[in-house]
Amino acid sequence: MKPVAATFLVMFLAACGHSPSQAHGKRLIVLGVDGMDPGFVERHWSALPNLARLRDGGGFARLATTMPPQSPVAWSTFMTGTDPAVHGLFDFVHRDPATLQPFSSMAGLVTPAHQLAIGPYLLPLSSARVRSFRTGQPFWGLLAEHGIPVTVVRIPVNYPPAAYGHELAGMGTPDLEGTFGTFTWYTDDPADTAGDVSGGRIVQVERVGNRVTLPVEGPPNTLRRDRRSTSLEMTADVDLDQPAARFRIGESVFILRQGEWSPWIRVRFPLVPHLAGVAAMFRLYARELQPGFRLYRSPLNADPAEPALPLSTPAGWSRELASRLGPFYTQGIEEDTSAVRQGALTLPEYLEQSRLVSAGRRAMLRDCLDHFRDGFLFFYFSEVDQNSHLLWGRHEAELLETYQSVDRAIGGVLERAAGATVMVMSDHGFAAFDYAVNLNTWLWREGFLALGAGTSLADVDWGRTKAYAMGLNALYVNLAGRERHGIVQPGAERDKLVADLVRRLGAFRDPATGQAVIADVSSPGKSASRFAPDLIVGYAPPYRASWETAMGGVPGTVIEPNRDAWIGDHCMAAASVPGVLLGTRRPRLTDPGLKDLPVTILKEFGIAPPPPMTGRAIY
Repeated sequence: MKPVAATFLVMFLAACGHSPSQAHGKRLIVLGVDGMDPGFVERHWSALPNLARLRDGGGFARLATTMPPQSPVAWSTFMTGTDPAVHGLFDFVHRDPATLQPFSSMAGLVTPAHQLAIGPYLLPLSSARVRSFRTGQPFWGLLAEHGIPVTVVRIPVNYPPAAYGHELAGMGTPDLEGTFGTFTWYTDDPADTAGDVSGGRIVQVERVGNRVTLPVEGPPNTLRRDRRSTSLEMTADVDLDQPAARFRIGESVFILRQGEWSPWIRVRFPLVPHLAGVAAMFRLYARELQPGFRLYRSPLNADPAEPALPLSTPAGWSRELASRLGPFYTQGIEEDTSAVRQGALTLPEYLEQSRLVSAGRRAMLRDCLDHFRDGFLFFYFSEVDQNSHLLWGRHEAELLETYQSVDRAIGGVLERAAGATVMVMSDHGFAAFDYAVNLNTWLWREGFLALGAGTSLADVDWGRTKAYAMGLNALYVNLAGRERHGIVQPGAERDKLVADLVRRLGAFRDPATGQAVIADVSSPGKSASRFAPDLIVGYAPPYRASWETAMGGVPGTVIEPNRDAWIGDHCMAAASVPGVLLGTRRPRLTDPGLKDLPVTILKEFGIAPPPPMTGRAIY
């Protein structure tokens, strides 16, 4: 092409919104389906035509996951191409060895260094920021640095979003109360005890005439010295002739019928009267409006049109999306499984909420495809994972409907992005969770942990404790010089203790059945992180660590039946829960793993993977 013609073409493409890039026309789309299980897919090929189309035209393989196969760990390995010892995430829950307190492994808030005190208010003189605990550059940062356009939508463990291309934060993004999702259940049933429950709160309300007053607790007021929670008042005027009510909060007035979900309700919580406030939004579900009153309120989501949290890169991209799509979920985990576990939503009601989430996600996927010209696009699906936790092994037909919904979305991508390379991958699979293991109780019974009068690590006699558990797969040595009350000396004493733990965990059997409880015990590898565990415990399905173990509990029994609504899981031995890899191209590797994916993606665009990436090219 002559120079003048080439210049004219560049100008024409830029004017049409098609800026030239170093992608040279390459288009690679990766669809991340959290929790997609290869065994489930194989049982239902005929009902999943688009996955079958990828299998027949390209390839299908089990994808080796991380140890442990937890979402933050696995997705961090996918993002960085490194092992947990390098990227620094080992569990959903880490512990601070200085305080022995649990905290989220994904991100934390760094408060302003300087503040100005005026009356009850502390006005920041510098900005607060959120810091990711994951280390290492995500692979798409290298793509962006080489001029490749990148769009990354809702990938987990990307909060706050990295500063490359267009990114929307996913799992790890808190709600506006600073949690991973706190629902509210309003009820006038005296059998419901008011107070906090796991993942939510129960609020007792009373009808006066036909009016019910509903307190709406907001985010803590970080501008006040006492950090008092903000709040608003919502009222519901119940129609005495039919099961419906008129709701009012702030300037919003809307009608909701019994058995109906509301649209997004936008509100503003005041921080400093007439000066500062926080935009938020929520949805309601009216279980019962008469004769009783039972109402579910979703967690408070940051409003993407006026974000109070760092939701996107560029910062204005969430506003741009909201201008085209309307409000959408911004908290990291959108499906409210906690509400089912606590009885605020029935399973059918939850599945309806999951379908609302999916509908919003499909609209966002279509919008991303509308604006995808070349380069790299990643799009995340959460519903298979979240629904599998509640449906696995007992509700096959309902779970298949979830898989089919994702299959249809994949079919839409294949049709609309003809000619692009498409990969479908999952971070792990699933297995039954029938029995909960109280690992600290086992450590106590085996003489590794000395318990005082209580039932948590707060009551442990640390002067006689050699090992303890916190998190879903992590086990720690009470190491001198690292732990607050450490007694085990580094070196030979520590190594001898670890070897003894590995041997005895390998011999751990369920006394009721004789079945092995532990399938694998491994070291996370040498790590610079002081939060790294000494051992990773891989449970043999259908066993998994109890919820009490995750937070350092020491209940009375070692193994107990899982009576929770959460009946499927993947925080087990990695070999039991591999992920899935499908694509429009046939892989040359017969044993691909998560670490191979970023290497493959970089090489697709002619970029050599730098150390410490150690994966292999799949194609």
